[in-house]
Amino acid sequence: MEKKIGLIGLGNMATAIIGGLLAKKMAKPANVIGYDKFEGACTKAKENNKITIAIDEKEVAGAADILILAVKPNVLPEVLPKIGSVIRKNTVIISIAAGKTIQFLEEGLGRTDLKVVRCMPNTPALVLEGCTGVCANANVTKKEMDEVLKLLGAFSKASVVPEKLMDVVVGISGSSPAYVFMFIEAMADAAVLAGMPRAQAYEFSAQAVLGSAKLLLETGKHPGELKDAVCSPGGTTIEAVKVLEEMGFRAAIMDAVEACIEKSKNI
Repeated sequence: MEKKIGLIGLGNMATAIIGGLLAKKMAKPANVIGYDKFEGACTKAKENNKITIAIDEKEVAGAADILILAVKPNVLPEVLPKIGSVIRKNTVIISIAAGKTIQFLEEGLGRTDLKVVRCMPNTPALVLEGCTGVCANANVTKKEMDEVLKLLGAFSKASVVPEKLMDVVVGISGSSPAYVFMFIEAMADAAVLAGMPRAQAYEFSAQAVLGSAKLLLETGKHPGELKDAVCSPGGTTIEAVKVLEEMGFRAAIMDAVEACIEKSKNI
């Protein structure tokens, strides 16, 4: 029998998860059940993906073999006490809430006998190119963790990290798409200033980022080495690099990620 996957919260990230699972044929719509307190989100999920919509959170929690908590961190304190008593002991619980520890989840559920996985995906999951950090409590077996990683792999690259590094995952992965979008927008603005149509400027800028990331991942080369390969002596690229260094480009990024990490620790 195929496992029942339940989702509490049916927003953008839940939509990405469902879409990835269905696209990779890792689940059938009939085996996915979800609930969101916003009726519009429920209607959209049912119409677009044909999943079952539950009457409330407790129905999802009681039915699921794999339960995904896809609500915002500030909503968890409201949801967890409602579902703790109905979750079966062998159900694997996956939380995607930033900054909320395994201990927080266990205390909110009122149980320490449950299998709890904490993860941090990012919005590129919407196009099945996300990145997800994962950690779990001692109740989760290796086989179950492998199943979780396979599930998360439907929409992202998933890696196990110690829980103490989960806030770092937030800074460098969970929140970082915003930094990248700002970088793309800034490059495009410069191109528009120089006369290029905006749509074309966005296409050039975005493709440059996509291609550069793919080159790094596929070659395995150090980013500094790849940067040096573009910088011809006395050329245009090294001139641009000089300006970025003068403006504190790398230090600004490091400071931003550090601030994000600290915020995650204090949510």
